[in-house]
Amino acid sequence: MKGVWLIALAAGLMTSMPATATEIRVMSGGAPKEAFAVLVPKFEQQTGHKVTFVYAVITALREKIAAGETADVLVLPVPVLDGYAKDGKVRADARAAFGSVSVVVVVKEGAPKPDISTTEKFRAAMLAAGSAVYSTPGKTPSGTHLGKVMEQLGIADAMAKKAVYKPALEGGVELMATGKIDIGIYPASEVAGVKGIAVAGPLPADIGLTLVYGGASTSGSPDAAADFVKFMAAPENRPVWKNAGFDPPGG
Repeated sequence: MKGVWLIALAAGLMTSMPATATEIRVMSGGAPKEAFAVLVPKFEQQTGHKVTFVYAVITALREKIAAGETADVLVLPVPVLDGYAKDGKVRADARAAFGSVSVVVVVKEGAPKPDISTTEKFRAAMLAAGSAVYSTPGKTPSGTHLGKVMEQLGIADAMAKKAVYKPALEGGVELMATGKIDIGIYPASEVAGVKGIAVAGPLPADIGLTLVYGGASTSGSPDAAADFVKFMAAPENRPVWKNAGFDPPGG
């Protein structure tokens, strides 16, 4: 009788695990990193698959892909994924939007928060700041947007003298926590959970930027890649994305 019970237990364990565990390689921008830190262990535990990541700024990822580097899943702003879909590099039937993230202004925790409620007040706050940090224009969507905003507001030359261009992935947010920089401007997801800083608020609406991030499995990737995308977009995981600075994809 004991032998029969052991055989049944073994059979149950076998059926609870996937037939073959797969390693899923994900190439991602930095914005979803905190959400993935929470969700990926759950996905791995439920499926038996293993997920590895390549995190980099958007331009660097695009250069890697153009050079022939491959991945099973791409996690990027939706317009970038749209381009890869047109090129046939990602599967149209294995895509999902994960959430939208706005660009926010941050200061060191405990420091006075500047009034950035209007574009003119934002402009005045930037001119009054002794230093600022944000992503390098041309390297990330937020950095490129801010470069255009500074030009639009007529303060590009003034900011060039005191701005530090450092993407969040390369330590820009942590630099804010040291107190050596007065103002930082990054996507909300890249400052969520970072100790030592506080959010002053989003950019004013007329100069704001909201990015919708999504995931797509690449052409020829294993079914496990599509499962990864589906899991990350599942409604029950929305609170994790919210805590990581992402609003629902629709706004």
